[in-house]
Amino acid sequence: MLCHNISSLISGGRIVSPDIIIVERDGRVAVITFNRPERLNAICRETIRQVQVVMDELEADDNIAVVIIRGAGRAFSSGMDLKDDATSRITGAVAWRTVLEEDLAFLMRFWDFSKPTIAVVHGFCLAAACELAMCCDITIAEAGTYFGEPELKFGSVITAMMMPWLTGPKIAKELLLGADDRVSAERALEIGLINRVVPKGEGMTVACEIAARMAVMDDGAIRLTKKAINRTFETMGLKEALRANLDLAIEIEAMQTPSRKRFKEIAKVEGLKAALAWRESRLKGNDL
Repeated sequence: MLCHNISSLISGGRIVSPDIIIVERDGRVAVITFNRPERLNAICRETIRQVQVVMDELEADDNIAVVIIRGAGRAFSSGMDLKDDATSRITGAVAWRTVLEEDLAFLMRFWDFSKPTIAVVHGFCLAAACELAMCCDITIAEAGTYFGEPELKFGSVITAMMMPWLTGPKIAKELLLGADDRVSAERALEIGLINRVVPKGEGMTVACEIAARMAVMDDGAIRLTKKAINRTFETMGLKEALRANLDLAIEIEAMQTPSRKRFKEIAKVEGLKAALAWRESRLKGNDL
């Protein structure tokens, strides 16, 4: 449901694949919906590329003042598609740089977008999806949502190291080094990852109320104010830190960690479900 129960596909002469994302508008508010509910809205390469195209269109559209992003089905998103990762044949630092630079640009698109961005999350908001939610200007979580970045469970990388900027180093180290992917919405609010926790089913209502307030402001003033707030963090070194993290992430991927290698081996022979079970078993001291 959109802000006034009115929705229309934004095409601009181009069909947006309905099995990947849906793009709708209601007045001056645009809504992007991840639409792979059968995969908990796992983010694949095509998702990234389609969202980038749509964000370019919305940024150029003077009739759109605010962008909301949400997920269909049981979750906002489980993060990058692990099926893609398990079958990936990417090797070497050069190839991994291309992939991870695309991932980082996708996540930071919401931070750098000239207009306000609002994430409405429910169910699960994990890994890259958690990073995306942190990159949005406002994050509204419905009760029962779980956050976290479990990448270290299988030797993978955290693409956009935004968490330390929001929580401080102590909390970030606890959650990231421990690969905690069961951070409740209430704790996420307490540590500064999100703006609000609302009852289940009310995320879009609250987001639309916030978007409506922003949409009546002067566009130029809104954009420059967002730019000024972002610049405060960028002056402190946010962009440099993210680029440095990207270099380290490339190094990790290129060296192929033992747990990452084992994860891929199990996925190839036994399937992704078995690989995920192995990943979780490692935390219980029962390495398969």
